Amino acid sequence: MDSIVRWAAENIAIDPRLLIFIISLFPILELRGGLIAAALLKVPMWQAIPICVLGNIIPIPFILLFIKQIFEWLKKIRPIRPLIERLERRAEKKSKKAESGEFLALVGFVGIPLPGTGAWTGALVASFLEMKLKKSVPAILLGIIIATVIMTLVSYIIPGFFFS
Repeated sequence: MDSIVRWAAENIAIDPRLLIFIISLFPILELRGGLIAAALLKVPMWQAIPICVLGNIIPIPFILLFIKQIFEWLKKIRPIRPLIERLERRAEKKSKKAESGEFLALVGFVGIPLPGTGAWTGALVASFLEMKLKKSVPAILLGIIIATVIMTLVSYIIPGFFFS
């Protein structure tokens, strides 16, 4: 990731803060990738955290409110249909695991930085579970806070103990 971030910073005329915001918007990378990139680009932690959190939060309402309609529309495009169906199966599988104790399951799912987890997938699961916004939004936000703490430790605090 280090080489990709440095290449983007050197070859694309973009402010590092805008770059980490954009990284935080994308699924898979999200806040986790944004904070790692911020540390690599030497963006101060106090600037990086709100930028990455905001970038991670912005897509969530759209996913919660419109993802099912978007998926139905995208499935009409033949080359994209298999990808959408795979995403739906994955979300349904994860949602079955989360049905009991769905609030805490969603918090943990969003908050613990493992591959395939995060706010995007959490919002997708909440949508497929048809969780009410009053329940899903706080769970996702709490998960983002937990992920922020963990990734700040991993990106900024712990490396400072070993490499300063």
